[in-house]
Amino acid sequence: MKLGLKKRFVAPAICFALWSILANAQTHERAANLEACKAGREACDPSQLSSSESAELALVLHARNVANCRSGNDACDRSKLSQPEVTALAVADHKNNVSACDDGMHTCDQSKLTPSEARDSSLSDHNRNLTDCKNGAGSCDHSKLSAPETETVSTARRQLNVSDCKEGLGVCDHSQLTPSETKVVSAAEHHRNAQNCESGWNDCDRSQLTPSEAARTSSADHERNLAACKDGKETCDYAKLSPSETKVLADAEHKRNYIACLKGYGYCDRSRLTAEETHSLPGNGH
Repeated sequence: MKLGLKKRFVAPAICFALWSILANAQTHERAANLEACKAGREACDPSQLSSSESAELALVLHARNVANCRSGNDACDRSKLSQPEVTALAVADHKNNVSACDDGMHTCDQSKLTPSEARDSSLSDHNRNLTDCKNGAGSCDHSKLSAPETETVSTARRQLNVSDCKEGLGVCDHSQLTPSETKVVSAAEHHRNAQNCESGWNDCDRSQLTPSEAARTSSADHERNLAACKDGKETCDYAKLSPSETKVLADAEHKRNYIACLKGYGYCDRSRLTAEETHSLPGNGH
């Protein structure tokens, strides 16, 4: 009797468990199918979508199409846009074209500009060309400059050349300098060379240094070498250290080595320890 009752309760429980597993699996499959459809993957099976899922998918695909149209993507299907969306897209396209024309972009379509926009675009082109000419850009078209603008450009180019020569930047043309400008540029070049030498940079001509500048450079070289030796860098030249500097560094290295051996951290060379230091190490009587 008891065994029969037990069977009557166990069988439905098993069926319910199997049904739950099957239901969960189906729910997962439906969710995966919906995501595949939203992503446009081949695994999508539209026939398996419910009405609500189909409606949700339609919204996603429509939003994607609107985005494609706004970004100029080839996947855009304008026939699927609503009238307000078509109008908004036309406004955005026109605005983007105006910006492209004002910025001199190759995507500009001058034929789509209004007369006022065309005038503004032309003015932007002219101003951009004027700036290019002042800066010596290769895109400069001197034939488009007026006489006053040509003079302005000439002045700007002379000033830029003086600046390039003084700063050691760009392309300096010394032949274009006036006597007074040559004097100023020479002083700037000498100062820049002295700084390069004192800083240890490659662009240094020591033959151009005055005795005081050479002395400062030599002192700076020595300090850099001493710092490199203290830091254990490969650029250190121990031969250039003074006897006192050599002793200070040797004492510091001896102390470092002892602490490394004592603490068990860092490179340790026990052969360089004194007998007293060796005896004080762990495992040697302490």
